[in-house]
Amino acid sequence: QVQLVESGGGLVQAGGSLRLSCVASGSTSSINVMGWYRQAPGKQRDLVARIASGRSTDYADSVKGRFTISRDNAKNTMYLQMNSLKPEDTAVYYCHAARTYGVLGYWGQGTQVTVSS
Repeated sequence: QVQLVESGGGLVQAGGSLRLSCVASGSTSSINVMGWYRQAPGKQRDLVARIASGRSTDYADSVKGRFTISRDNAKNTMYLQMNSLKPEDTAVYYCHAARTYGVLGYWGQGTQVTVSS
């Protein structure tokens, strides 16, 4: 089992920045892929960014050039630096971890990000 705890969400004005953190605990040696997803009210949960143990990254087109995903394996922590935030970035952001791509994996409880215009 793996437990994931997110932090760093909050209220920010458009154009501002936030950094989300996700700390993993438990059987972390089984984790190779970690990612951030977000879900706005009434919408499905979508991928924001993900990073593999080899450091390869993927980003949703809507966040490319604004968000940066990173991980510190020594601290079992993943980060999402979010710059130039827009009101449409408002959502609950969830941390996800899995052994590999395409498997169910584990989810955090989510952290709210609200961007005001």
